[in-house]
Amino acid sequence: MAYPNTLIFVDFASTDPEAAAEFYAAVFGWDVEGRPAGVFHRIVPGQNFQVDDGSQGPTGNLHMGIYNVANARPHPDSEGADPRTLATDGRTARAWVLVSDDDSIVRILDEATSRGAELLWRDHFWAEFNGFNAAFTDPWGNVFVLWVKGGDDPQIPEGWSRE
Repeated sequence: MAYPNTLIFVDFASTDPEAAAEFYAAVFGWDVEGRPAGVFHRIVPGQNFQVDDGSQGPTGNLHMGIYNVANARPHPDSEGADPRTLATDGRTARAWVLVSDDDSIVRILDEATSRGAELLWRDHFWAEFNGFNAAFTDPWGNVFVLWVKGGDDPQIPEGWSRE
């Protein structure tokens, strides 16, 4: 195979795409477009990935979506198909979000939990990938891992867990 298959989109399940759109806009600062509203919403994080000097590089951020589990689009049957409920038994995929230098894990966790998210963990350092992290589950069961790069000489605060 000369060129690999490319991930182009990730969708988050919701029973209420409008509420999920408001949640993600407030928690992450993302622009969210109803396409069509209430059925599917496109998340447009905006801008491009930054390069080492802090300027925007040529690669745009991955767009994401929010789909209504009652009628997950696209589907050949316009009425959708079963199952029409959120997956609630066991682990799911996790979305990893690189926290902007203009934001903080603390602000994101506070905003998310004030809007019904469940805190999974906070104040953890993972040496293997040199990053500070925390995680939460949104009100629809989607898991988000927040990530801050450790840099050349990461200073792990007292009391943080590490691996």
